[in-house]
Amino acid sequence: MVKTLNTKATRLWWKSTRSWSMDFCSRGREVCARIARDYAVAPSTMVITRLLIPKTLIADILKKIAFHYVFPRIKIPGLFLGARALCGFLGLFAFLIYKFRRRHLSMFDTIEDFLQSQNNLVPIRYSNSQIRKMTRGFKDKLGEGGYGSVYKAKLRSGYSAAIKVLEKSKANGQEFINEVATIGMIHHANVVRLIGFCATRSKRALVYKFMRNGSLEKYLFSQEGIISLSCKQMYDISLGVARGIEYLHRGCDMQILHFDIKPHNILLDENFNPKLSDFGLAKLYPTDNSMVSLTAARGTMGYMAPELFYKNIGRVSYKTDVYSYGMLLMEMAGRRRNLNAFADHASQIYFPSWIYDQFKEGKEIEMGEVVEEEKEMVRKMVITALWCIQMRPNDRPSMNKVVEMLEGNVESLEMPAKPFLTPQEIPVEDQ
Repeated sequence: MVKTLNTKATRLWWKSTRSWSMDFCSRGREVCARIARDYAVAPSTMVITRLLIPKTLIADILKKIAFHYVFPRIKIPGLFLGARALCGFLGLFAFLIYKFRRRHLSMFDTIEDFLQSQNNLVPIRYSNSQIRKMTRGFKDKLGEGGYGSVYKAKLRSGYSAAIKVLEKSKANGQEFINEVATIGMIHHANVVRLIGFCATRSKRALVYKFMRNGSLEKYLFSQEGIISLSCKQMYDISLGVARGIEYLHRGCDMQILHFDIKPHNILLDENFNPKLSDFGLAKLYPTDNSMVSLTAARGTMGYMAPELFYKNIGRVSYKTDVYSYGMLLMEMAGRRRNLNAFADHASQIYFPSWIYDQFKEGKEIEMGEVVEEEKEMVRKMVITALWCIQMRPNDRPSMNKVVEMLEGNVESLEMPAKPFLTPQEIPVEDQ
């Protein structure tokens, strides 16, 4: 019987791999000896009869042969683990591709559904080949923002344009829809004009009127080679921006909240007329709706209103844009950033608080050689900004009131309460 088993084992091994058949014969004897010890009916004689070996026992014997002698010989454990890791990697890769395609197909459908539902869109729809041709293969790069790069282009009419190619899409293409849904349907002297757009599958771009003097940011803070703007120019720009925001809040069928007012998003044309731009975070609400629902804070640190973080001081509303404008206006008046950790004195780190103390004490701020009229302009800008950045939304004026304050007489303006960075700084008696 031992011989019979040895023959079966040798035949199995010969089928699996002929190159090791001779080596296995010697191992087969060892296997059969072990099997005889494990399954012998009469231990003293080591005899196994054919009748006493059922099919289940034969299967058990073959398993022992395979797992204890064949697989170790051909190093199956290493191959098995490697194959399993490879299959796992391929499966993960296929899953990621599936999720990516599903997400982008959903994004394409969302954008296309929006465009199909808008029958009154003024902007022109361009193809991707037209966008590439207008930008000459995306050669002249003007800058880069949170959602993509901006390139200079030339329209068929000969006019220059700025094309923003959306490369870092978020929120299911919502930033593209926000831009088209807001500035694509309105026209104002202080809002950048959207000429057209491209929405071809994964290719999305926005075509704007070209602003020759770039953003306000490069003129606001001292940079080498940049011409400094006069106090009168700064004042005119601040008034233009205020009028643009007022139009968004009250001049449209829907109330448009920008949520990202800052120097980088104020563009200047060839005559330094300001234009509000970058409506990627904008939200539309009914004009009679004073409360805004947001799932998360949005904007740029340093210009974001405190109610976006502290729900107990007031609700998010159009007053959030007022706060952002106030921080912008303060930087325009002081020609410096509101928060400066490298200031000469600790009291000057938070500029609004420092300038408030200066005005309260009747001191003038350093402005170089300026006439009295320019001093009054700066004073109006500072006091108006202090009103706009009040901690509680209810204490801030509307943009309509802000325009009146800037256009009015400086003597008629009252000093507001001192501005604070966080609600914890407010004195207990004022809470």
